[in-house]
Amino acid sequence: MKFIYRTLFLTIGLISSTACSDFLDQDSPSEMSDKVVFDNEYYTQLALNKVYGGLTQDKTYSQFMPIVAGLNTDCELIDGLGSNATNSGHQRGCMNYNAAPGWGDLATIWDAMYGVIEDANLVVAGIDNSSLLAEGNEYRENMLRYKAEAKTLRAMLYLDLIRLFGDVPFKVETSQSDLSNAYLEKTDRDEIMDNLINDLEESIPNLPWAGSEQTTEHITRGYAHALLANIALTRAGWFIRETAKEGYKTAEENSDENYPTQRCDEETRVKMYELAEKHLSTIINSNKHALTATPAEYWLAMNIGELQTNTPENLFEIPMGINKSGELGYTVGFRVSGPTPDYGKKGNSTGTLKLTAPFFYSFDPQDTRRDLTCANTQLQTKNGYAEELLGNKPFEIYCGKWDYRKMAGNATWLAAVLAGDEKAKICSGINVVKMRYPQVLLMYAEVVSDLHTQNSYGTDLSGKACTISAYDALLQVHQRAFTNQAQAKQQLDQLIADKGFFEAIVQENAWELAGEGVRKFELIRWNLLSKKIDEFKKEYLAKVGTAAEGGWPEKVYFNYKKNSTKQYKEIDMTSITWDRTLSKDEQKAYEGNKDAFGKVNTTQTETNLKSISSGLNTPVCNRYLLPIASTTISTSNGKLHNSYGYSN
Repeated sequence: MKFIYRTLFLTIGLISSTACSDFLDQDSPSEMSDKVVFDNEYYTQLALNKVYGGLTQDKTYSQFMPIVAGLNTDCELIDGLGSNATNSGHQRGCMNYNAAPGWGDLATIWDAMYGVIEDANLVVAGIDNSSLLAEGNEYRENMLRYKAEAKTLRAMLYLDLIRLFGDVPFKVETSQSDLSNAYLEKTDRDEIMDNLINDLEESIPNLPWAGSEQTTEHITRGYAHALLANIALTRAGWFIRETAKEGYKTAEENSDENYPTQRCDEETRVKMYELAEKHLSTIINSNKHALTATPAEYWLAMNIGELQTNTPENLFEIPMGINKSGELGYTVGFRVSGPTPDYGKKGNSTGTLKLTAPFFYSFDPQDTRRDLTCANTQLQTKNGYAEELLGNKPFEIYCGKWDYRKMAGNATWLAAVLAGDEKAKICSGINVVKMRYPQVLLMYAEVVSDLHTQNSYGTDLSGKACTISAYDALLQVHQRAFTNQAQAKQQLDQLIADKGFFEAIVQENAWELAGEGVRKFELIRWNLLSKKIDEFKKEYLAKVGTAAEGGWPEKVYFNYKKNSTKQYKEIDMTSITWDRTLSKDEQKAYEGNKDAFGKVNTTQTETNLKSISSGLNTPVCNRYLLPIASTTISTSNGKLHNSYGYSN
């Protein structure tokens, strides 16, 4: 791979810690030497803004990382199955694990991610050589904070590159004009993660906690703690390897003969879990972050772009800008099919990310996250302006966490979509969340239950730094989703009794975080990706066509709301008969019906189901990593190559 020497371009403009669009306003560049830039605090802030701005590109975090990179899992799928799923030159095939080095997006993603890393390296090196860093200088504290932000962003980027490609070139110095450090070989991912952990431990003391003066649109201390913990757990987890590593444990299941799935030795694993526990406990004990009262309240705030400043649920959210960046709500979300009077001429949601019927049915019907997450309806004007059920599309459920109907509460966004024509893609400006508090609690429950003595309520924490048990952490996440708290506790206790505490964490991870680009990478480090995909496929086959034996209904019935405040006919979601087959007399009480997931459809069972994640174990077992692009390899001066059975 070729790193191109980059001259620093800066924008002269206002700096704000709260306005996401500031990171995007980079249209008035001027060239300055590093000495001039980093001996001035104002220009240093602008240089750091350039790093944040790089995160808003489509091939970094505006579109690819939050929507595409986390596919496929047991509950999240890329759109387009059947023959689409084997198309190695399109994201539809590549995220079904049928990638090829010739896929054009690979080089663009690689270059974009490393471009942002280069900008972060410039900031770190510039501050290290700045006169403002001298002891006693009035700007020293601020400069250390800017450096810590840049190093944390760099760590985030490298973790995501490792998740995508495995071993990658590791470069933390600026590129030289003579190209002496432009061509680099791969570095073992464990070495990279060890370096990132050290960087974060050095950076954390220089970062502020989230609050009114440092919003979650900037790197905060809480996020640095959580990122370090996430890296430590990844370091301790399972990975497909280019070659077997001596002293590492090879998985008994789901491991390739030539490219084994391994994890580190037990001593290192425990050390990493203890490190994660320390940093997760610090977040919890700080009381600087908390769960929003309900999932509905949280997702409403995200859809309208409302930043929480008092004990926010988010630890870090990448700032986007309306009509500038951000495809959450547009490329993924509740579907508005074509022109509507409420939301303009374009419509939204190509549905790149879809959810599955077994996932929908895994929820307790009283879990409020079910209908927030799984959008089984869409809005269109085709048959009159109305909401309609999707019908028997078991692998095509939209992710409703992002929703035009909620986004309309943001007047700026609404004005933009109403003013657009049928060809206009209006970027939502919805921030991309890189970590929120439920994930902290779930990681904490995992490490504490692993490290400490189990009892009937999770763990015994006598003498430990944190005052809550693993069970309490898991219960917080689960109970929030229910109106009836006692019922929620009873359901969780039954799940633990039936499947064990760890499996309850795995399931809660899906219920809480589906669609958010988290689950795939957790399943990988648990070595559960292939197993869980197989389980979801078996569950579907067991429930379809078996309504008489307790399977899913072949048809569902529903009514419309009688006193809807909407302009369109709105389905009463509480009326849908998801869980039972109706007699002919019972059917008369309903206004509408639709073929449902339980009806046999041979295209779904014989073609689509088989195509889902079809390349994960062919020709190499557990090959979830992407190849390096052929063009990247050809310009690397022989330093880079593909593994895992991919050609160069």
